[in-house]
Amino acid sequence: MSNYTAWMDDVHLITVSVDELDPLRSKLDTPPIIFWEKEQTYYHTEVHQASNPYTIQFTHQDELPIGEELTLLWGSEEIPVYPREIVRTAAFDEKYSAPKATLGAICTEQETIFHLWTPIATIVEVNVNGKLYRMNRTDQGVWFLALSGDWHGSYYHFEAAIHGKRVRVNDPYAKGMTIDSKTSVLVDLSRTLQLEETKLPIHYPTDAIIYELHVRDATIHPDSGVKNKGRFLGLTEKNTTTENGYSTGLSYIKELGITHVQLLPVNDYARVPELEPESGYNWGYDPLYFQVPEGSYSILPDQTLSRINELKKMIQAFHEETVGVILDVVFNHVFIREESDFEKLVPGYYFRYDDQGNPSNGTGVGNDFASEKKMARKFILDTIDYWLTEYKVDGFRFDLMGNIDLETMQQIKERCLEEERMILLLGEGWDLPTALDREKKAITAHAGEVNGIGFFNDYFRDSLKGKLFDDRDKGFINGAGRFHERLGDLVKGAILTEGIRSHDIQQSVNYVECHDNHTLWDRLALTNKEDFSTRKKMHQLATAITLLSQGIPFLHAGQEFYRTKYGVGNSYISGDAINAMNWKRRATEHETVEFVKKLIQLRKKHAVFRLRTHEEITQRLHLLSGEPPLFGYTLLGEGKDFTIFINPTTEAREMAVPAPGNWKVAVTNHIEKQEMDVQGNLFPTNAYEVAVLVRKRF
Repeated sequence: MSNYTAWMDDVHLITVSVDELDPLRSKLDTPPIIFWEKEQTYYHTEVHQASNPYTIQFTHQDELPIGEELTLLWGSEEIPVYPREIVRTAAFDEKYSAPKATLGAICTEQETIFHLWTPIATIVEVNVNGKLYRMNRTDQGVWFLALSGDWHGSYYHFEAAIHGKRVRVNDPYAKGMTIDSKTSVLVDLSRTLQLEETKLPIHYPTDAIIYELHVRDATIHPDSGVKNKGRFLGLTEKNTTTENGYSTGLSYIKELGITHVQLLPVNDYARVPELEPESGYNWGYDPLYFQVPEGSYSILPDQTLSRINELKKMIQAFHEETVGVILDVVFNHVFIREESDFEKLVPGYYFRYDDQGNPSNGTGVGNDFASEKKMARKFILDTIDYWLTEYKVDGFRFDLMGNIDLETMQQIKERCLEEERMILLLGEGWDLPTALDREKKAITAHAGEVNGIGFFNDYFRDSLKGKLFDDRDKGFINGAGRFHERLGDLVKGAILTEGIRSHDIQQSVNYVECHDNHTLWDRLALTNKEDFSTRKKMHQLATAITLLSQGIPFLHAGQEFYRTKYGVGNSYISGDAINAMNWKRRATEHETVEFVKKLIQLRKKHAVFRLRTHEEITQRLHLLSGEPPLFGYTLLGEGKDFTIFINPTTEAREMAVPAPGNWKVAVTNHIEKQEMDVQGNLFPTNAYEVAVLVRKRF
């Protein structure tokens, strides 16, 4: 066997790595011949000037077959030829992509049909329950095999000859896995719980109120009153309460009034031992298998059907309470690229590389999934389709969406529009340094090219509480009205990020905290040393502005009772002591929870708080003149008008109502003024007060 390897780096280019004084250099006068033994075919080469002294390169006129055993014959040397950088060429993607192929294993009582895409493999076998079966290959490199009989519940994996080695891989399209993602499991989905499609009373994205929730955090606290703490089934239990009778879990979420839960990743991820989940913790952004439920959330993680059915039961339970389910999906990277089945099956294809041939790392975790490649895009679209059809989910939140290409996001939107129910799409539009041309990125600056997809509004967040990455910076609610001049644009949902105006009102996802970084309560502990009661009022202002502004409001679970992570700003592996929703706090802060409920009810009841177009907003939302930093605006509804007053200062101040009439306080964070009638033309605001006034129009 030769000590050398010849690599196909382009359609007509072969590279051999050598030492600077390698004896092969003496043979350059007689270029080698490439031999395809199976077809007894020879390909002549010519020497190509390499860019460094450690490589010898050759060109050849004819296109070489991929997925066949080729040998570079050079004197006495017989050097194997394998595909390398050629898999990242447009020519490879065009010739070998199979966008309409059905991939994965389709299992029924009668037979199981396997499909796997790896054009560079020379042999592929499927191992089912320890027995190997040889697979057949199409021209596009899709390997297939049909096995008659009932294989439901069987273990399987693939064994492929790639780069001259036998490689064991699991199915990237697997629907079930054994404990800790060891082996793929065949699943006849018809034998799992069948969910019915549920139409929620939501007709447009701005009707939504999103509540971001981690499955484990939601019920793991000792005072959650939940039996199946930290599991999918924990969020199916109804009428759970704290020890002193305050609602928790699913019932609490229903009572709060939000329309959608956004679940941090529920697909299979790394770092948490599935039989002993208490020994680990993770948010879920270390994805392993994208179509498999995470085992640590199951009460029976070693039983594939149980995992699937428990997740389905949780989704069904939310739907029964008319709450939609949005999945947080992580298509921008995998846990460890080198260990990924994608990388093993087609090395170098599924991940981005820079101009120097190094793996791109815009995500900061060591790899960027190449969504722009046809088969990578296909995997994403197939996975979206699977969650829509099999689990009946109601939306997707795309982690680091700016690392995904625009074409992929546009195709996802088109697929979701095929559903009869409304599917919410939103993501993080940050422009990260991934090896993708900027004009192709699904970043906030390109929001106009993906109308219908929401973007997290960082301008909204930072204007209210200060710049995210400056722990001492202050904004409107904690800086005595700083950025007062921005409030008009914020409540109109007019700006997505600094310098970029929104094209579509549904694209503004308004928020002040999420799972990332400090909670708002912990942020205020850093920026403001005032007493607790003052910080609570500041906090209330931020939550109220989020719920009263045009666009899509987004709340982090527990925000309504001042959720704390005890100063930890990045708690992705910090454990339950830091991350659990503290249901005791929900009880002690019941008054603020009721205030947030009233705001949610107000928004849901009156369409003027959730307008659909900038034209409507121009007609119905009018800013009031006043003495900065006091802020006020009026909404002209159907038969009712609303005036919102916000005082971010330490002093009580009077604010003028926009017109005389029988104004009444509908909601305020100063409970003593609830339902108060307004006397005269002036409304006395307290320090750190937000008040919503209403009058009927006769």
